[in-house]
Amino acid sequence: MSDEMTERPRTSQTPSPATTDIPVPTQAQTWRAFAVCVSVAALTILDLTKVNVALPSIEDAFGSASTELGLIVSGYVLTFGLVLVPAGRLGDQRSRRALFIIGLSLFTVMSLVCAVAPSMTVLLIARLLQGVAAGIQMPQVLGIIQELFRGPARGKAFGAFGAIIGISTALGPTIGGLAIALGGAQDGWRWIFWMNVPLGLAAIGLAIWLLPPLHRRTRRPLELDPFGTVLFALAVVSLMLPFLFTTGSPDDDPLRWWLLVAFVLFVGAFVLWERRYEATGKAPLVPLRLFRVHSYRNGTLLATSYFAALPSVFLLTNLFLQDGLGLEPVFAGMVSIGFAVTSAAGSWVGGTLVNRFGRPLVVWGLTAVLTATGLLVVVAVFVPPPYTAWAMAAAMVVGGLGGGLVISPNQTLALADIPVTEGGLAGSVGQLGQRIGTAIGTAVALSFFYATIYREEGTASDIVVFHDAYAFGMLTAAVFLALALVVGLVDLTWRRRLRADDAEDEPEQRVGHA
Repeated sequence: MSDEMTERPRTSQTPSPATTDIPVPTQAQTWRAFAVCVSVAALTILDLTKVNVALPSIEDAFGSASTELGLIVSGYVLTFGLVLVPAGRLGDQRSRRALFIIGLSLFTVMSLVCAVAPSMTVLLIARLLQGVAAGIQMPQVLGIIQELFRGPARGKAFGAFGAIIGISTALGPTIGGLAIALGGAQDGWRWIFWMNVPLGLAAIGLAIWLLPPLHRRTRRPLELDPFGTVLFALAVVSLMLPFLFTTGSPDDDPLRWWLLVAFVLFVGAFVLWERRYEATGKAPLVPLRLFRVHSYRNGTLLATSYFAALPSVFLLTNLFLQDGLGLEPVFAGMVSIGFAVTSAAGSWVGGTLVNRFGRPLVVWGLTAVLTATGLLVVVAVFVPPPYTAWAMAAAMVVGGLGGGLVISPNQTLALADIPVTEGGLAGSVGQLGQRIGTAIGTAVALSFFYATIYREEGTASDIVVFHDAYAFGMLTAAVFLALALVVGLVDLTWRRRLRADDAEDEPEQRVGHA
């Protein structure tokens, strides 16, 4: 077998997670802990998509600009992503249970602040801190799953995890629309945040009661990389800002594109710093050595591209249905129900079959999602408005089935060659890629959407303007999905070549033994 497949990340730099033996949880305790973890993960992911439905209402409430609306979505995802790796490392070195409860508590408090926010500024600050809280708790979920399950059981666990995440992602707009319908057009968006408060309090109680103490405090000092975190944050922000400030207005400052030069410089400085920091024996923010594991590298790149596309599909579809067709938020959100149902089924099937079929499952899933994305644009442009939502719901069914075959199988394949002792770190680096991909993807998609509306407004009918805006925005999602498909095909080719090499080596080994 090739060196890339057999190579494991060095673990000498990672302190032992515990100094004393910890009782092994029973199977019943394991699945109860799993239920608590995935429930909180679902609550966190819901906030990625249910707020999408509220953007028009928030715009009416505060008279917000498109840049501020973009930050409501992208800002949450950005702070979510930036905290993931440090929080994952803290969980590996200290107590995942404690950090899980801390993150959940902060998430609940910030949801309350968002619900009562008197201004856009307060809402944005609370939303950013809510992202920080989500970033603290999510890597603990992945680390706990990695530690509680082994072998085929881990594939099933990640299958169930993927199903829950898929349902949460797809049902977010529906839940958000229902909250707005119940709370009214003016303050219904606040209900989207209010609902997190009782759910968060209940989850805190269950976490204290049911989560096992998997880790105990060590005497080793914490190994964090604050300077690397700052460099990474600057790189991501400098990439996002030019798109967030693209509105299509003649007043858009062309100098904003020079920030992309800063992005390149920050990325170069980050890579150099990380290599130097790791060479001194310290633990960097992103251990570049992890990416020498071929399966992990490909899985992470694929997930990053996929999550740069998928949330944008939901966001743009909701904006098109509400602003373009005048559909009520609750009905716009319900279009994604089919995606939720088939995504859940696909995730469970994918988690069960991933050890048998491997990467082809993911390639089939990506093909289905890319096809559904194209169908959504065709429906928006050519289907009469009274039937558009119904036809889009049918396209979402196809996309959901494909999405279910992407998330959980890819998660299992990406972490298959990673030691359990670095499960939280590797999982959080992968989640970092997903969240940063989402932040950048939504920023790019929204810039194309709003810039097209601004540019074409007054030159054509409203419906034509929104047709074009939706098509241009969805084009960005299609590009990211196509990139993910290319990575999947490259990984599939590598795995087949690897199996062929192993088959050729076996006869030679038998002759040598003889």
